[in-house]
Amino acid sequence: MPNQRRLTELPQTLGLDAWVTSVAVLTQPQKIVWCDGTREEYDRLCNQLVENGSFIKLNEEKRPNSYLARTDPSDVARVEERTFICSDEEINAGPTNNWQSPDVMKEKLERLFAGSMRGRTMYVIPFAMGPLGSPLTRYGIQITDSEYAVVNMHLMTRVTPKVSDAIRGGADWVATMHSVGSPLSPGQVDSTWPCNREKYICQFPDTKEVWSFGSGYGGNALLGKKCMSLRIGSVLAREEGWLAEHMLILRMQNPAGERMHLAAAFPSACGKTNLAMLQPSLPGWKVETIGDDIAWIGPDEDGRLRAINPENGFFGVAPGTSVKSNPVAMELIAKDTIFTNVALTDDGDVWWEGMTKVPPKHLIDWRGKFWTPAAGTPAAHPNGRFTAPAANCPTISPDWEDPKGVALDAIVFGGRRSSGAPLVMQSKSWEHGVFLGATMVSEQTAAAEGTVGKLRHDPFAMLPFAGYHMADYWQHWLDMAEKVPHLPKVFRVNWFLKNEDGQFIWPGFSENARVLRWIMERIQGKVEAKATEFGLLPNLEDLGVNELELSKSDAAQLLAMPKDQLLAELDDDEIYFRQFGSHLPEAIRAELDLELEAASN
Repeated sequence: MPNQRRLTELPQTLGLDAWVTSVAVLTQPQKIVWCDGTREEYDRLCNQLVENGSFIKLNEEKRPNSYLARTDPSDVARVEERTFICSDEEINAGPTNNWQSPDVMKEKLERLFAGSMRGRTMYVIPFAMGPLGSPLTRYGIQITDSEYAVVNMHLMTRVTPKVSDAIRGGADWVATMHSVGSPLSPGQVDSTWPCNREKYICQFPDTKEVWSFGSGYGGNALLGKKCMSLRIGSVLAREEGWLAEHMLILRMQNPAGERMHLAAAFPSACGKTNLAMLQPSLPGWKVETIGDDIAWIGPDEDGRLRAINPENGFFGVAPGTSVKSNPVAMELIAKDTIFTNVALTDDGDVWWEGMTKVPPKHLIDWRGKFWTPAAGTPAAHPNGRFTAPAANCPTISPDWEDPKGVALDAIVFGGRRSSGAPLVMQSKSWEHGVFLGATMVSEQTAAAEGTVGKLRHDPFAMLPFAGYHMADYWQHWLDMAEKVPHLPKVFRVNWFLKNEDGQFIWPGFSENARVLRWIMERIQGKVEAKATEFGLLPNLEDLGVNELELSKSDAAQLLAMPKDQLLAELDDDEIYFRQFGSHLPEAIRAELDLELEAASN
């Protein structure tokens, strides 16, 4: 390879082929491979990963065409403290993002990327986020030295040479580059999970670039996912007049054949995939899955918001997934799946906590160590994952790849709260709905580094994913009211309420259909709601609570909003909002003042 040099010109200015060459000059790979997205390419790379010990081929009879990967114990989740929004001006990143100057960060990253791919193959992945032909679909190119990243991108995006052809023809694109940061010397034996202790996931919103170094895990390495679809996607959406959101999309149909399309935002590991694949307990009701994690939403010519799922697969949390909690997901991952950081059974299958009531007598855990129930440690990492093609989902909607998307009737916000937030509540207005999204608080989960169980603000479930100033992001949502005449209704839900004994009150899972039914019937005007200063609440009988054999005290807690707790949380919201200064939208401030006054009386 030629001598290393800095990447002084922007990818889109250089052009695709010259940019790829410039990255190769910097990183010094052994060879370059342009990916074509074919099944032959996927199988070849999976076999290569098996041969070098990075993949374990699972029992073909039990789990056809499926594999298990184990990461380095230091590389198991998003590294939010090492994730940066490198906007030209710090104020544009806002107080909730880590910021660094683009010039300073690129200089640092170029030192790390220099020679980082020696002894490895540099893969060039042309991918589309969204169905080809959709007005909301956007193109990206990922450069990586990770075969694990390539095969997962096969499942999660649409990898095709049509993308590079379109880019060469003048189409806009996002340039993403990734290295595990583990160069190989001649004759050196490779690690089964190469990575680097130093990790950076950097988004450059002004130039539409992503640079990721050091991590091979999930969204840190699959750059079409959180990096492009949300952090860069939210910037594109603001500039172009649409929304890029951390939301599932589903269709619900009642026995009469009437349909509702709903997008819902939940923090990771709070039941998004379970809800997206819901099997209703209500006779004659049906749910179809359109997407489980990301929604791109734009106005149509009829003045409505339409949504597409830009992804091509599911990257779900495995622990807690079972035939009881999500039978659809269990069927989805019965074949053609890549598992990461779950346990291996004696007969070559996978297992994780929550899959069965009684764990196997012995396993090989996610670290590759012999495990028994007496070990005192989880057999699967709490953030163990599965990657599976959306086409394999038994509830996938026949319209999930419709280029036009689906017209949204409802938007739902939710989180993990043991008290204080009712089971379901409708916003009083669009502005109040944006306020509900802006004040989302949820208990921390294992999907990101941090203290599990601790409450944190996670507005719109976008705290780690908004690519620009969070308060400006809220204003962008508020501005949609001026552009879209027929906006969806907004709701907030909380499946995780607990009683005094610490037990979940709401049965959840398939019974969540009762809440969705109420949402649909509210939109249709079929049921009434109780107006409060804080939102519109259902009548318990309209949720069918009497059919669930709940105690009177538990049923009463489903809609409870104790004023002392509510006032304390609103005071906390006020403190939280101070960091946004003059960027805080006036409409959000007004909604907070109204609720503070009501809670104080």
